[in-house]
Amino acid sequence: MSIVISDEILTTTRMTEAEMRQEIAVLLFQTEKLTLAQASRFALMNRIAFQHLLASRQIPVHYGVEDFEQDIKNLREMGRL
Repeated sequence: MSIVISDEILTTTRMTEAEMRQEIAVLLFQTEKLTLAQASRFALMNRIAFQHLLASRQIPVHYGVEDFEQDIKNLREMGRL
């Protein structure tokens, strides 16, 4: 699915396309609609940069057992563990 945000909306909000993506990603992460990984991909940011964005807004990272297990699996697949 594609969503089109008009230039008028961007102009009204005085945001760039990247800033709008970040705002949507933060909102969806904050309301637990997206995981950290999903939200960072939506924002077109690496996970660390997205975590810094969240930290700058004092938004806690929801990091549960499933996230930890997925990170371990990913690290093993990458040969880093």
